[in-house]
Amino acid sequence: MNVAVIDYGMGNVFNVERALKAIGCHVVITNDPIEIEAADAILLPGVGAFPQAMASLHATGLVPLLKQMATEKPFLGICLGMQLLFDSSTEGVLTEGLGLIEGRVERMRAKRLPHVGWNSILRDEDVYFVHSYHVVTDEVNIVASADYMGERVPAIVQDGLVTGMQFHPEKSGTFGLRLLQEWKESVEREITTGN
Repeated sequence: MNVAVIDYGMGNVFNVERALKAIGCHVVITNDPIEIEAADAILLPGVGAFPQAMASLHATGLVPLLKQMATEKPFLGICLGMQLLFDSSTEGVLTEGLGLIEGRVERMRAKRLPHVGWNSILRDEDVYFVHSYHVVTDEVNIVASADYMGERVPAIVQDGLVTGMQFHPEKSGTFGLRLLQEWKESVEREITTGN
């Protein structure tokens, strides 16, 4: 399976590349539209602030293509990359996102931020989070969530071909790799059967 990891200067692409290769993916780190269109799936990483990330994405000229590709092939956003999938964010200044999943990104209300470290999600397994903002979206889009100081944090979201992971699966040990493997298997099913 060929995965295009979007290179726009805001993601730890090499850790993501290593994790994807560990589960048997062929990876190309790219901002080349031809390579993106040729891939079986797209992964959007992200570290940093939402406004700068969207500015960097717009600077690549890839935003229209990414919106189109998200309707045609599996698309995974990780950490800030997940937040960029939504309509808007209030981080810093109100900023429009990619609008691939309906919802918005807001600052968490917990007394201690950022939310950094291990927290349990599916099957009481722990994954590694680093963030101060979380998504607010319809319950139907939330696959799994975590609890941080009494605040519910959507951890995995999905709408159609688009999936987001708020945590870092590439830094979450064996369970993180297993979640990436499950995503890979769902992509392969999509390629084979079209659903």
